[in-house]
Amino acid sequence: MVFLIFFFNFVRKFDELVNLPEDFIRETGLVMGEERMNRFLGAFDEEAPTSIRLNPRKISLTPHPSPLTTNMVPWCQEGFYLQGRPRFTFDPLFHAGCYYVQEAASMFITHILRTYLTPHSTLSALDMCAAPGGKSTALRTVLPEGSLLVCNEPIANRAQILLENITKWGWSDCIVTNNYPRDFRKAKATFDLILCDVPCSGEGMFRRDPATIGEWNLQNVEKCWRLQREIVADAWECLNPGGLFIYSTCTFNTKENEENVRWILETYDAEVLEIPTDPSWNITGSLLKGFEAPVYRFIPGITRSEGLFVCALRKKGTLARAPRKNLSLKVLKPDLPEGDFPQTDLPYPEALKYLRGEALVLPADTPRGIVNVTYHGIALGPVKNIGNRANNLYPKAWRIKTTHLPTEAPEVIEELKN
Repeated sequence: MVFLIFFFNFVRKFDELVNLPEDFIRETGLVMGEERMNRFLGAFDEEAPTSIRLNPRKISLTPHPSPLTTNMVPWCQEGFYLQGRPRFTFDPLFHAGCYYVQEAASMFITHILRTYLTPHSTLSALDMCAAPGGKSTALRTVLPEGSLLVCNEPIANRAQILLENITKWGWSDCIVTNNYPRDFRKAKATFDLILCDVPCSGEGMFRRDPATIGEWNLQNVEKCWRLQREIVADAWECLNPGGLFIYSTCTFNTKENEENVRWILETYDAEVLEIPTDPSWNITGSLLKGFEAPVYRFIPGITRSEGLFVCALRKKGTLARAPRKNLSLKVLKPDLPEGDFPQTDLPYPEALKYLRGEALVLPADTPRGIVNVTYHGIALGPVKNIGNRANNLYPKAWRIKTTHLPTEAPEVIEELKN
């Protein structure tokens, strides 16, 4: 009787805010309990936080903000919260890969790696379900120099978005592939680190992306946890003994989270790793009765983030890295000229024209042929300078589509300095 009153109160409250499915309210209320559910409910009255993660190869803040400042993401040294949500589309530094707009909870991946990776020890890593590329760029930032990162996305159009973001991030030793998890197993590819940010029912995105609400149903939850186990089964076969395995979703139910981790422990020779956290981060542990393994839940209204579940595991055994080999997989490459080309810097209006795909007129002393245009010294992409004009070689799929362009750049980086 108590739960029925609890349930109907939540239905009434949620109806005032957003049209969430009653099945979701009931199931999530059972998982979270009344106090957490109330705080989660309250988050729908608040604007979702906006956060970015800097690319240390391309930009740094001088002086670097103090770790005590409130705008830093506490579990990621490159992560920062913004006061509002700028129009990132009109910031050339965004297109140049100086920062990645990423939900703060997803940056927890960097904290896991910094906890368990040995500095200066190169390794091979696979992001199995990588699009659009946020966690891949985070992985690449933290991996030791000389490591190899394979960023894979099974869906072709999403793989192209992944390729764009990895290319713009601009780090070496990154390969973008368009394959299914079973293809890696069949190819006998092995890795020291595998991230499976698996497709899920998306409950943790409801506040940030209301369109996901209409796609949710109990049948999809059932479909997702089964698919997730299939992906893990293929990925686990590709993990070297002693290797690190990270499992994550952006959902709340236990079937796709704790119950899948428990299945991994029962099925494979795996151990769960504990990640040090600070109580001020307000990260929630296991919500599955009788399952006390260290897992990490980010719940809107409790943690300053959107929804995420993550668990780090290790494959038992001594890490013995297999030699790198050519992968018999579908590898994607950007359609861009390769080489070390001269550069010329553009003012803001010209940078936007370039990002729209327009031809440019460069200074008279600019060399003929392929030239990389830059903004604040950061490369945007190539043009072919023929003298009276420079033909734009920026990939068509990456171009800004809008015709209404601002006259001043969003001061995203400047906001962090102030």
